[in-house]
Amino acid sequence: MNLNKVFLLGRLTADPQLRSTAGGQQVATFAVATNRVWTDKNGQKQEAAEFHNVVVWGRQAEVASKFLNRGGLVMIEGRIQTRDWEDKQGQKRRTTEIIAERLQLGPRSGGASRQSGSAPAQEAVPTIDVDAEIKSEDLPF
Repeated sequence: MNLNKVFLLGRLTADPQLRSTAGGQQVATFAVATNRVWTDKNGQKQEAAEFHNVVVWGRQAEVASKFLNRGGLVMIEGRIQTRDWEDKQGQKRRTTEIIAERLQLGPRSGGASRQSGSAPAQEAVPTIDVDAEIKSEDLPF
């Protein structure tokens, strides 16, 4: 049995880019930054960041485009996909992406009014799970 499953919890590096395929399917792309903190053999705290390209399809793409912003926290559940393509100069390229199957929006910041002396109200965080079949002719690449 094989398993290709990814869970990411990180922050967007830029606002999502929403496009439509020729077949009318919505697709959004964005990058998520994650960090790792550890102590090296000398006892010094170290930190490294990784950047992940994420692709979201269908209704989730619309939601991501509307509610996610640069710096916002998001949890992605999906799979890793590597694809080959040819650039305008005819060079073969390869890219690895996370194809989101589910996303969970982080807490919304700013703009929420607070009553003095009270804790901020917690908003419900929507979870969206869309099991739409993706056809190769709908892919924009």
